[in-house]
Amino acid sequence: MMNILDWYLARTIFKYTSMVMFVLVGLFIFLQFLDEISRVGTGNYGFFDMVLFLILSTPRVVYEIFPMSALLGTMLGLSSLAVDSELIVMRAAGISIMGIAGSVMKSAALIILTAVLIGEFVTPYAETQAQRGRSEALQKRVSQQSDFGLWMRDENSIIKVGEMLPDLKLLNVKIFEFDDAGNMRAAAVADSGKFENNEWVLFNLRQSIFVDKGIKTIHMESANWHSKLGPEVLKVFLVRPEQLSALDLDRYIKHLQENSQNTDRYELAFWQKISSPLAIVVMVLLGIPFVFRSVRSGGVGGTLFLGIMLGLIFFAMAKGFGFLVLIYGIPPLAGAFIPLLIFLVVSLVMLKKVA
Repeated sequence: MMNILDWYLARTIFKYTSMVMFVLVGLFIFLQFLDEISRVGTGNYGFFDMVLFLILSTPRVVYEIFPMSALLGTMLGLSSLAVDSELIVMRAAGISIMGIAGSVMKSAALIILTAVLIGEFVTPYAETQAQRGRSEALQKRVSQQSDFGLWMRDENSIIKVGEMLPDLKLLNVKIFEFDDAGNMRAAAVADSGKFENNEWVLFNLRQSIFVDKGIKTIHMESANWHSKLGPEVLKVFLVRPEQLSALDLDRYIKHLQENSQNTDRYELAFWQKISSPLAIVVMVLLGIPFVFRSVRSGGVGGTLFLGIMLGLIFFAMAKGFGFLVLIYGIPPLAGAFIPLLIFLVVSLVMLKKVA
């Protein structure tokens, strides 16, 4: 149960975390704007398409910087209480530093709940719409009507690809060919396709050709498919980990494994989602000893700057270990949790010293 002190600390920390979040999101979106503006004018990608993309990308940015915002929000919230001597009053009332830390940690529950709701329900949908809208505007000959399916126009042909795997292998390919008058002259279905020697090769192809006397059916184990749509056009429609919730990631990883695909990128994203609540707890815990050290030494500003640097270091380490997983084959579970364990140990050691 939360008492009056718990609710007061929770309200203060959540207020400052929201303020920090607003500033950081604005900064990250501005940097993304500078990168995205160069694509305006490509294909059908206009200024308003870019604005919509940035708006839909905001939930992903919010979710990614929750731990850093929690750290800085905790430090700012407790620092404001220290400046107003409220922490001193709490200590004089017989509340220990560990008691205050316990109350602060309860406030992390509200932050974690908000982060999980955004990460599992808002971000996947918004990010899917953002990536789909931008990709379709940039590649005007290709549209994505479902999570995995692609519709494409290639001269007099319309192609439906059921799914594109991370190694750019195509599944459930359907090709509909039309003559100049718009009449269908052939339809083909292939189980899969792969780009080899600068052209597509379709496997287990069944083709129906419409002739004057009826329909001619052809079956081939493999056949070359000449198309101007290369992998560089289609790869922008790959399913990104950010588009999936933890549950969908787990299902998609199993699906990729059944198709002999490398799943490191998706496993890393899965474990990062699982570890995200712990990351917020660690960051809140890390912010507590810094504030009490500043109360004793009188250096609130310097301590806050150090906290900002620690937040950036954690953000960089989380991203860095992710790259190590993808490059050197480190287990994704280790890549997601090693930075957390390092900062958890630092937090507990520092908290023990100030207590």
